[in-house]
Amino acid sequence: MRRLPPALALAVLVAVPALASAAPAATPAPPAARLELRVGGVRGAQAPIYGTVPVTGSITPYVPGQKVKVSFYLDSRPLATRTLAVSRGGGETGAFGTSIVIRRDGRYAVSASHSATPLLGGDTTPRTIWKVRFPSLHPGQCGRVVGGFKGALARMGYVSGGGSCFNARLAREVLAYRKVNGMARDEQAGARLVQQAFEGRGGYRVRYPGAGEHAEVSLAKQVLVLAKGSRPFAIYPVSTGKPSTPTVTGHYHFYLRSPGYNSEGMYFSFYWYRGYAVHGYAEVPNYPASHGCVRTYIADQPRIYFQLHQGESIFVF
Repeated sequence: MRRLPPALALAVLVAVPALASAAPAATPAPPAARLELRVGGVRGAQAPIYGTVPVTGSITPYVPGQKVKVSFYLDSRPLATRTLAVSRGGGETGAFGTSIVIRRDGRYAVSASHSATPLLGGDTTPRTIWKVRFPSLHPGQCGRVVGGFKGALARMGYVSGGGSCFNARLAREVLAYRKVNGMARDEQAGARLVQQAFEGRGGYRVRYPGAGEHAEVSLAKQVLVLAKGSRPFAIYPVSTGKPSTPTVTGHYHFYLRSPGYNSEGMYFSFYWYRGYAVHGYAEVPNYPASHGCVRTYIADQPRIYFQLHQGESIFVF
């Protein structure tokens, strides 16, 4: 075997350990990200009910293929999360955007976050917070807010009807709501009342929840309430007996129907004790004015007539 010269052999021995100890080149850290968030449609830290709140933002620097998570909160609880692709904005900045419609009352918030990737660092924005602003509503007004207000009343048992316009039926249910809650007996739907309805406050508390499906007449509140157990499903403004001819109180049962008008101007009468009946009438003032019967509005009575049943209980108190 041929041997290497001593000098060359020494050079090989020195070179091999040097090659073995060489470390790979370090991977450069990704650039830091800077997120910014802008919330539109909010004035004085309030957004209108059923208003659209646009949320736009930027991330610097722009790196293709990145995503940003936008999180919405209602009363500090997660409401919705959107994962958005980042598009190229101006210069070295990326852009993203989304929006939310305010359908419920409460305290809203939004923030954006970018989780670190091998190409771009992570960042999170502070939460932007706002509350909901409610308008007054007026007869003849139409729109999503009116439709939402009707739905909120209906969930509490106020039969405000469908559609999205403030019609006469809604006005009567506003009156019923006011009577139940001890407010001025008119048909005004102010901003505070609208907010309370959207919050689900102001419902009627059934006095006889163990009676199954039944009717209740509160002389103090001047309302007729139809209920299934503890849940009211229809509430109507009424006028009961005036002081000289008061409505009898107690527990009775419906026993006789009389459709259409009679000679006394009573409309679709349903009798529950002797000559006492629930019936429609041309005049239904906001105070007790009848001869003892429970007067309802002409427009409401056919619906009431068919919601009640022969033999069903009625409690008058």
